Amino acid sequence: MLSHLATKTQKTISPNILGSIKRNLRSLPPFDFKPAPYYGPSKEQVLKDRLAHVHPSVLLYYEKPIMIVQGKMQYLFDEKGKRYLDGIAGIVTVSVGHSHPRVIEAAKKQLEKLAHTTTIYLHPNITEYCKLLASKLPKKLSHIYLVNSGTEANELATQMSRLHTGNYDMVALRNCYHGMGAAMGLTAHSTWKQPVPQGFGIKHALNPDLYQGAFREDDPNAVEKYLKHLEHLILTGTAGQVAGYIAEPIQGVGGAVVMPKGYLKNAYKIIRSHGGVCISDEVQTGFGRTGESYWGFQKDDPDLVPDIVTMAKGIGNGQPMGAVATTKEIAESMGGAIHFNTFGGNPVSCAIGQAVLEAIEEDGLQQNCRITGSYLIKELERLQKKHSIIGQVRGKGLMVGVELVKDRKTREPASAETKKVAELMKDNGVLIAKGGLYGNVIRIKPPMCFNKLDVDFLVDVLDYSLSKL
Repeated sequence: MLSHLATKTQKTISPNILGSIKRNLRSLPPFDFKPAPYYGPSKEQVLKDRLAHVHPSVLLYYEKPIMIVQGKMQYLFDEKGKRYLDGIAGIVTVSVGHSHPRVIEAAKKQLEKLAHTTTIYLHPNITEYCKLLASKLPKKLSHIYLVNSGTEANELATQMSRLHTGNYDMVALRNCYHGMGAAMGLTAHSTWKQPVPQGFGIKHALNPDLYQGAFREDDPNAVEKYLKHLEHLILTGTAGQVAGYIAEPIQGVGGAVVMPKGYLKNAYKIIRSHGGVCISDEVQTGFGRTGESYWGFQKDDPDLVPDIVTMAKGIGNGQPMGAVATTKEIAESMGGAIHFNTFGGNPVSCAIGQAVLEAIEEDGLQQNCRITGSYLIKELERLQKKHSIIGQVRGKGLMVGVELVKDRKTREPASAETKKVAELMKDNGVLIAKGGLYGNVIRIKPPMCFNKLDVDFLVDVLDYSLSKL
């Protein structure tokens, strides 16, 4: 049960056309869609106005910026109608596809009735959506609080942890990303941290990265050493009791670093033995993206259950939306005072959220992530044999990282080269992102309707771009 659009596209292409795609790097896979004509201000005018009026911290990604004005499923279009293969999905935010018909219809229907009141009134959308979302989670995670972003979700999860346990110190991992604002203290990535007071009461444990970390894949006791460091950090850096522990099952901004097998299960045991609760940040790994499971925390052990799950990005397919799911007991710990989110749980967001969950199921997108993602990793590993600059290919489903290094023995990050590759790929019709502490990881996390023809084109363009170095 693959995405209906992806499957239809693959079935209608002849072997001759496939051959021409393989030979011609600049020919995207066929796609039966024509973007609407663009009549707005020129790219030059938009850039000029942006420089004059938009805060300078709102970065532009490329040396030669592009202007995107329309999207459809796994593709984006600029103001001149040029089509791009979206390999990063609006920073892992577009889950079921750009302008997915089910999502559009749900939003339009609700907007015609009611855009917003607040959650102080009853409305069926919030209860129907929370009930449906809870059905996708382990049974004990039955209570859901809706917010607007991953940052808000992680801030709220931290507050819940402290209120429920009566402890204050939080533990996160180095190289992690959990948001901006108050969540900046949780994040351990200098690129995203401003030199302002932040991080009070937050400790960062060694990141169990078996490729670039302190203990690597050639050490049979590496995972055990990372776990010992976690316990030692608690015993020496805190009062011996912690409020909570937060981790991404696969680090997103950190460069698709996959938690090694057995690490999370035993880390949870350590945290709980010191009075804390365990938070799984599923902002990027949730909703079937990893393929083998619906949630990232299930990838190694289907019986592993966190105490809190945070989500955002793909939850709304581009709609600003986030959520915190937790147990009844932890949820009730916030009963001492009112907590309120003005826009969280509004009728439009809930209608869209429900449409996203339905589309994931109906289009078979988790299965598609597993099948297409496995094919993507296989093709990238084939490319790794050709290009020595590729140090490691890693990930699960359609959450993949390609780490570029100057030397495979020293594993020195090839940061400048990664930036060049991203620019070259953009010029040849593929949009990707950079990640990792040194910006040397190519992040490939497309809309979940990506198909094998898209993989072939992306890999060909990556091959071409690496050759141009």
